[in-house]
Amino acid sequence: MDNRSHWSHRPTIMAPSAMITTPHYLASQAGMKVLQEGGNAVEAAIAAASVIGVVYPHMNGIGGDNFWLIYNACDKELKGLNSSGRSGEYATIDFYQREGHEKIPARGPLSANTVPGAVGGWEKAYNYSAERMKATFSWEDLFQSAIHYAKEGFPVTPSQEYWTNINLDDTNEQFRHLQRFSEFKKIFTKTSGFSYRCGEIIKQKDLASTLEGISKEGNRLFYQGDVAKAAVEDLQTNGGLLTYNDFVSHQSDWVKPLSVDYRGYGVYNLPPNTQGFASLSILNILNQFDVPSIEEGSADYYHLLIEATKLAFEDRDHYLTDPDFSFIPIKELLSAKRGRELANRIDFTKPINLQKQLDSKGDTVWLGVVDQYGNAVSLIQSIYHEFGSGFIPKNTGILLQNRGSFFSLDRSHVNCLHPKKRTYHTLNPAMIFKGDQPFLVYGTMGGEGQPQTQAALVTRILDYHYPIQAAIEAPRWLYGRTWGAASNSVKIEGRVPDGISESLQKRGHQVEIVEDFTDVMGHAGVIKIDPDSKVKLGGADPRGDGAALGF
Repeated sequence: MDNRSHWSHRPTIMAPSAMITTPHYLASQAGMKVLQEGGNAVEAAIAAASVIGVVYPHMNGIGGDNFWLIYNACDKELKGLNSSGRSGEYATIDFYQREGHEKIPARGPLSANTVPGAVGGWEKAYNYSAERMKATFSWEDLFQSAIHYAKEGFPVTPSQEYWTNINLDDTNEQFRHLQRFSEFKKIFTKTSGFSYRCGEIIKQKDLASTLEGISKEGNRLFYQGDVAKAAVEDLQTNGGLLTYNDFVSHQSDWVKPLSVDYRGYGVYNLPPNTQGFASLSILNILNQFDVPSIEEGSADYYHLLIEATKLAFEDRDHYLTDPDFSFIPIKELLSAKRGRELANRIDFTKPINLQKQLDSKGDTVWLGVVDQYGNAVSLIQSIYHEFGSGFIPKNTGILLQNRGSFFSLDRSHVNCLHPKKRTYHTLNPAMIFKGDQPFLVYGTMGGEGQPQTQAALVTRILDYHYPIQAAIEAPRWLYGRTWGAASNSVKIEGRVPDGISESLQKRGHQVEIVEDFTDVMGHAGVIKIDPDSKVKLGGADPRGDGAALGF
């Protein structure tokens, strides 16, 4: 199906029955095994998510959060699941200010101030699957692959070696130098103190024990049992804030997905505290333009999508936080009227100046599954920065997230810290419907890059009819900044012709050329369901270590 005008290094994977795509091939294999043995999309997603939490520890794990979109073919229903953790009962602005902090530390126990939600999300989704989607696997069986790789080991990928070395750098202790945390050093470095090299086997025996316990006892062990007690004890010994009551109080919540129309398709994402409405807002703005008439890959194409991103981010940054703490006028923000208002601000001759410095990080995994029964899952899971907080409670193997470091200590900020509050989350899984059936299941890692990459995928597939793998591989851009940079820039892969980059610079964009297929652009994935033949077409990003598999 790929042609030379839309060439890709890998072919689009096609299968008649089922498809899974993840950013690590061992996770894809674990999910595919479940599908081939009759499991449904939720069961396959849990198997894959638990494995990738072991074999891609720099990007995600059971110490992080997750968000789900689940299409149930039996009930013809799309459900959203928010399993992000809330801040601790003692997590207050006053506490951090008394400790002399102007902002929440990026690493260490004080950055791990929100309860990990991932395990809670797995179990909530599993129970729904058992009740409404004819699940056939036991909870315990879904964890066997993850336990095996934690106990017996797995080969380190180039991505893990690279990001481990970056985080052993002691030149910026606030963000890196993670070997200062004893459990991190014990697990992720060799006795020499150096990182494991690509292809070397790494084992996580403590994590294997924790996963074995979860497979037998479920949520109770993690949020009420010995794991919760061990995590809280070590956190508090080292100055952390989370309490046993914080773990016991965790709740994963079903939410109603948000949607906008794009060219007659229904595009779905999750509501706040995720930035899902920003991803939808970009498409709402683009819907006001005749995008197919603009040459894909031209300077006008990049300019339009960059400017739409800036405008959507302005709305996002004004409102996004936990909706239990602040009213967010979602209906108005995603209205056609708002789309037209923002579109009218775009000038093709010059860029809008967005003052806010965008968040530079967001290490995450997205995975998608479509099963032989017509069910679909779009799932995203993260520990925030690579290796999260860097803090691992003794004897648990759980690398805790630092998502709570994104809270502001400015009391006037919409995302200011409060106890029992969910922070602004970059994670947002997506799905597109054609009529009343799923058509595209898609997503990506990458913090601020997620809405931008989602827009690239949607326009290239729907507007320009790219084959799935070609849409994933096509040159990408990222508007934002990197650590240490004073301002936002437009990072563009070097494959973009020089003339395009020069045209953007002449219009006023600060352009930065980055290497081809850099993982700065995130690891994207897509599954398309052909509405007539029901053939599944999938792709995985060569910027990561993943694979799309089908049968």
